[in-house]
Amino acid sequence: MSNVIDFGAKRKESIEKKKRSFERVLYSEFIGSFTELDDNGTKYPVKVIDISKDGAQFQIPFSKQALKRFGKGESTTLRLYFTDESFIPAEIEVRHTNEYIDEKGNAHLRIGGAFDQTVPSFKALESFVNFLYSFAEHSTYDKGESQVYFL
Repeated sequence: MSNVIDFGAKRKESIEKKKRSFERVLYSEFIGSFTELDDNGTKYPVKVIDISKDGAQFQIPFSKQALKRFGKGESTTLRLYFTDESFIPAEIEVRHTNEYIDEKGNAHLRIGGAFDQTVPSFKALESFVNFLYSFAEHSTYDKGESQVYFL
């Protein structure tokens, strides 16, 4: 018997891996993320784990209050900052929450939800997500094969 390799599936897997790698750098180094956790608009920093056209997954430090606040069906606003003062608001309906312990032993609450695609700001968010996928598909890795010389 011979094994058949599905190159289309392998390519999709490679693109998704590159997208997630790029997302981690982009979220941790360039884009600030906040969510509104309570009724008076207080904002807390969150860590975005993944984002797609359908929704996002993010995490916050674990607390019983947060666990109650992010129940299935609840809504929240995720703010994706691209400068110190400007952001794209993303309305999210919570679909699931999971407790997560990181490598340092810190407890987090991971929240996954679907974007409300009817709000006007979704158009900008959708363009951003399209860029992430396009970057992952068309970018290449720098393997140090070229050298730059200065005159």
